[in-house]
Amino acid sequence: MSESRIAKRYATPLLKLADEQKSVDIVKSDMEQFLAVCKGNMAFLNMLKSPVIPHLKKGEILVKIFEGKVSKLTLAMFNLIVRKNREKILPQIAQEFINAFNEARGFQPAHVMTAVALTTTLKSSVEALVKKISGKKPLLTAEVEKNIIGGYILTMDDRQIDQSVKGALNKLKLKFDQESK
Repeated sequence: MSESRIAKRYATPLLKLADEQKSVDIVKSDMEQFLAVCKGNMAFLNMLKSPVIPHLKKGEILVKIFEGKVSKLTLAMFNLIVRKNREKILPQIAQEFINAFNEARGFQPAHVMTAVALTTTLKSSVEALVKKISGKKPLLTAEVEKNIIGGYILTMDDRQIDQSVKGALNKLKLKFDQESK
């Protein structure tokens, strides 16, 4: 079974349990915090994936790092995952939890890359575009990338809309290359 399917099998009941305990937002915050640690600390991520470190030792490390910083439900979930010897997929479980949370709440994560920082008006326009395409409330993250020259590149799930000058130039170059052959 693929790791993403296993991660969903842990994330879905966690979301349901957190919802029953009225702590969904807290657990989501915990999962975002956990993912931030994973992204910011390669040694931590390597520790989770290491076959050399015993899984119970990994559980102790998780408790030392996160105790008092995350909810008891999140710590209990970490403990369960460690006991099942699946700690290497904890980052995927956290991401799947956030995905399930967004799906349940009707949010659409989207990422926009522009050549200059978005103004409030442009941000509203991009959010309206995301809402029009997905029918959901947008959760927009923005990034400035000067290499695209102008325009934007919008990414949602597995869709990408490239309305950048660089993208247009690449399409034009490809068309010229095909016509010259």
